[in-house]
Amino acid sequence: MRRKKILGPVSDACTGDGRHALGLAGERLAAELLEGRGMTVLDRNWRCPQGELDIVAADGDTVVCCEVKTRSGADYGGPIYALNPEKIVRIRSAARSWLAARELVGCPVRFDFVSVLWPPGRSARLRHLEGVF
Repeated sequence: MRRKKILGPVSDACTGDGRHALGLAGERLAAELLEGRGMTVLDRNWRCPQGELDIVAADGDTVVCCEVKTRSGADYGGPIYALNPEKIVRIRSAARSWLAARELVGCPVRFDFVSVLWPPGRSARLRHLEGVF
């Protein structure tokens, strides 16, 4: 079954409670973007005591841990500004836990970032940055 891609404005049906639902919709678009680039999504919103991984994907033999940030505007800076040193440490730690849980040793790992800027009433703009940290 093929899923319909959400490319236009967010409707009330998919936003629900606002920011959280906007973030989930952005993560869904990011996963579709990565799949469209030939990656296989292995996990979404994987949680452990160290934190959460938004998307874990396989790009060939490389495990890709992808952080996704969705914003409705850039008043406080674009989505990339949410990626601070503390967040990077948590993502790296969560990635180690994900790899350990699957007993994956020695495989290449890359950390990507997908920025989703989705102003109300407009289409989402996605930007995929590979190997950002």
